[in-house]
Amino acid sequence: MGKYDEVAHYQDFEELMSIIKKSNNNYDTRKIQKAYAIAEKAHGDQRRISGIPFILHPTSVACIIAQWGMDTDSIISSLLHDVVEDTEYTLDFVRKEFGKDVANIVDGVTKISKIKLYSREEQQAENVRKMLIAMSNDIRVIIVKLADRLHNMRTIECMPEQKRRDKSRENMEVFAPIAHRLGMKAVKEELEDLSLRYLDPIGYNEIEHALLLREDERERFIERKKKEIIKASHMSHSKITVYGRVKSINSIYRKTIVRGKTIDQIYDVFALRIIVDEIKDCYNLLGVIHDLYKPIPNRFKDYISTPKPNMYQSLHTTVIDSDGIPFEVQIRTWEMHNTAENGIAAHWKYKLGFTRIVNNKKAKELDDNINRIKDVLAAQIDTDDSTDIIRNIRNDFDQNEVYVFSPKGDVFNLPAGSTVIDLAYLIHTEVGHHMVGAKVDKRIVPIDYKLNTGEICEILTQKDSHPRRDWLDICKTSSARSKIRQWFKKEKRDENIVEGKQMIERELKRSNITLSDEELTQLLQFMLKKNKFNTVEDLYASIGYGGIQLWKVLPRIREEYNALFKNDEEEQPVIINPQPQKRKRIHSGVRVEGMDDCLIKFSHCCNPLPGDDIIGYITRGYGVSIHKRSCHNIPEDISKAEEPNRYVSVYWEDEVKDNFRSTLDIICKDKTGVLAEVTLALSSMHIFIHTLNTRPISNDRAIITATIDITSREHLESVISRLNQIKDIISINRF
Repeated sequence: MGKYDEVAHYQDFEELMSIIKKSNNNYDTRKIQKAYAIAEKAHGDQRRISGIPFILHPTSVACIIAQWGMDTDSIISSLLHDVVEDTEYTLDFVRKEFGKDVANIVDGVTKISKIKLYSREEQQAENVRKMLIAMSNDIRVIIVKLADRLHNMRTIECMPEQKRRDKSRENMEVFAPIAHRLGMKAVKEELEDLSLRYLDPIGYNEIEHALLLREDERERFIERKKKEIIKASHMSHSKITVYGRVKSINSIYRKTIVRGKTIDQIYDVFALRIIVDEIKDCYNLLGVIHDLYKPIPNRFKDYISTPKPNMYQSLHTTVIDSDGIPFEVQIRTWEMHNTAENGIAAHWKYKLGFTRIVNNKKAKELDDNINRIKDVLAAQIDTDDSTDIIRNIRNDFDQNEVYVFSPKGDVFNLPAGSTVIDLAYLIHTEVGHHMVGAKVDKRIVPIDYKLNTGEICEILTQKDSHPRRDWLDICKTSSARSKIRQWFKKEKRDENIVEGKQMIERELKRSNITLSDEELTQLLQFMLKKNKFNTVEDLYASIGYGGIQLWKVLPRIREEYNALFKNDEEEQPVIINPQPQKRKRIHSGVRVEGMDDCLIKFSHCCNPLPGDDIIGYITRGYGVSIHKRSCHNIPEDISKAEEPNRYVSVYWEDEVKDNFRSTLDIICKDKTGVLAEVTLALSSMHIFIHTLNTRPISNDRAIITATIDITSREHLESVISRLNQIKDIISINRF
C-alpha cells in the first residue's frame, strides 16, 4: 500500500465558497458564513489526530455536500455537525441561531456519530435505531452523515489499525447499503473500496496492482472504442459523450477473491458510458452499438423502462468486438447520469426548487422514492428485537433485486429471495393481510415461492382471511414481517399473551426449571426494563407475536435464573439441565450440549473437521456456529469473553459420514505444470474440488489455494501427505 496523501483531502472555507459560487444554486451565503464563523470559534485550537486543524474537517464535509447540490441548511449542518458533540455549544444555541431544521440534522448526525458497531451487539443495534429515527424524520441527516463518513475514510490513515477496521465494518454493514438504496452509487463504491483497503489489504493490493498493470492497455482500448462509436453514430447522433470507467475494486474483489474468478472472466471489469440528451437517443444508439459489435446473449438490461428502486436508469449491454474482447456499454441521458452517481442527493435541488422541474412526474418519482425509503426505515424502528436491525438493513437494501409484474403491467422491485408474501405486503398492507395464495405466470404456487425477475404474479385474497404466524419465517423483507407482527400485536393480544407465556414455560421446563407465576414475573423483570415494557403481559405478547425471538434471550434468562434462585456459595457454574437427555443428531455429525434441535453452521474462519477439538458459539439469527477450539476468533479463556454464556459444549458424533469443506494454501515453485499436478493428484484421490486458484507471491514462488471436500482430519492428513510428494511443492497449510 502506497503512501496516503491525507492533506489532499482537506478543503478550507475559501474552497467551499468557490464551489457554492460555481453551482448557480440559490444559497444563503450570509448564513453559511455565519455558521463557519461559529464553527471556527467553537473548535478553536482543536486538531485531528493527524495534527490537521479540526475546522478543516467540517469545511471539507460541507464541500462534499455542496458538490452534491444539497441545500443551505445541509451545508450549515455540515459545518456545525461536530460543534454540539465536541465543544461547549448546545443544541438550543444552534436551534436559536439557525432554526429547527438545522438543529434536527445536527442532533441526528451527533447521535449517529456515537454508534460503535461490533462492541456489544445490543448497544450497536439501539444506536442504529437512533440513526434510523433521525433519517425517517429528515433524509438529509443520512446525506450529511455519509459525507462525514466519506471524508473520515479518506483521512483515516492516521488512526489505529483496529479503529480503521471497525469503521470499515460499519461501512460494509450499514452505510454502504444505505448509500446504495439512496442511489448514491459513487459514495457507495468509494466507501466499499476504502473499507476493503483496511479489511483485506492484501486482496485490495492484488486487484489494484492487476488493474495498474493493464492501465495503459485499457486506456488504448477505450480510446479505440470511443473513436469507433463516435464515427458509427456521427450521422444520427452528433451530440454524444463517451468515456470509460473501471469497475470498483470491491466489486472485482467479490467476483475474484470471493467467487474464485479471474479478472479475465469478468466481462464488465471496464465499460464505456455513452451519454446523450434524450431518452429516444438511448434506444437509437443501442441499435448502432449492436450493429457495430456482436451482443452477448442474456447480457442486455433495460433499466430505463424498468428503473431500479433507487431511481437508477440506464441501458446495459455487453458486446464482443472483432478481436473477441468483451466489454460493457452503458447508455443514458445526462439527467440519468447525474442520478446514477449521486441519487437522491442529485435530485434534492428539484425538491428545494433550485432547478425547474421539467414535469410533475419527476417530482412524484423523487417523493415516492423518499417515501419508500422511509417506509423501510419505519419497519426497522418498530422492531421490538433491536438485534434484528442490522440484518434487516442488509436484507431490505440488498443490491440484488428482482423485478416482478402485476397482471396489469405494474412493476414491483423486491430484494432477491423475496416471496409472494413480500410482494403482497409491498402492494398494500391489506392485500397482505387477506392473501390466501398466488399465481405466478398463471400457475398456482406455494406460499413460500421465491419470485424471479420477469414473472407475472397475481395475489389471491379473501376478505375473511388473515396472516399466519409461520409467514414470519417465510418472508424476506423486514417490512412484511413488521406488518405481520403488527397485525398479531393488534388483533390477537390475548392469544399472544397465552402463547408467549407457554413458550417461555416450555423452554424453562426443558431446562428442568419450574417456577411459580410470581417467581417467573420476578425472573423476567430485567427484560421488562430492557425492552421498555410496562407489564409482563406486554413481554408475553411480544414473544407470542414474534416481536422478540425467544431463543435469542434464553441464555440471558438462564443467567438471571442462576443469579436469583441459586445459592450464592456455589462455586461451580450452575448447570441448568443436570439430567442428561437423549441427544438427537443435529446436523453434519455434531451434537450440542443441552439443545435437542438447533441450526448448525460450520465457521469458514477455521473450517473444523471431525477429530478437531471444537466449541460452539450461539449466534444471533444463525443458530450455533462451530469453531475449532484453537480458532483465532475464540478467546483462550472463555470466562473472560464478553458474553461467555454464548459459548456451548459441542461434540462430534461417533460416526460422521458427511463431507466438510477445507481450504489449503499450497506454497510451490512458480513453474509451469505445478497446478496441473495438484489437480491430477486430487482427482486420483477422488477429491471433489470446489475452487482452485493460483497467484504469484514472489519472483520464483506461487501460492495455490484449494477448497476441497474432506471427511475427517485423518482424511485431510492423507491428502496433504499425497500432495507433499509433488516435487515442486514447498509447504502446505490448512486454514
